[in-house]
Amino acid sequence: MSEDPLDNLDRRILHLLQLDARGATDTDIAEETDVTGTTIHNRIMQLEEAGVITGYNPEIDYEKAGYPMRVLFICSTYLSDRSKMATEALEVRGVVNVREMLAGEENLHIEVVAESTSDVKQSTEQLDSLGLRIVSSNILSEEHIQPWNHFHQEMASVHDDDISEPSDSTN
Repeated sequence: MSEDPLDNLDRRILHLLQLDARGATDTDIAEETDVTGTTIHNRIMQLEEAGVITGYNPEIDYEKAGYPMRVLFICSTYLSDRSKMATEALEVRGVVNVREMLAGEENLHIEVVAESTSDVKQSTEQLDSLGLRIVSSNILSEEHIQPWNHFHQEMASVHDDDISEPSDSTN
């Protein structure tokens, strides 16, 4: 990949994968981008190897899965311990997401799913025993997520110069 880590084809591939990573085949993406399935396959492999694509995860409706309680804990820890504490928090029962904030007192946001308030209490106690200070907790109602709008790029025409297919198989 060049100085710019993504060209317009890469951006289109990433957007289409965000829309439907499970259902989007190389052939489907190729049809949307007007290149071959082999090119799409190679580009996805390059994006994975470069660490741009880090995984393919299902979106889970925890309430339908039997975990109706979703709580967001806003926690505080020393900035020098933040990453270590984030890793440790992931081991707490019910923790499904940990976000590290760049700075400030409220520097770890931890999402917990649970079947009941007693499960939430257990998670709270475990987070406290790690040495995290829980600043606040909020019951989550809904979460709305969307694919990032083509990485703030205009939708590329399929005939842009940077979406060319070299004749070898290293594209």
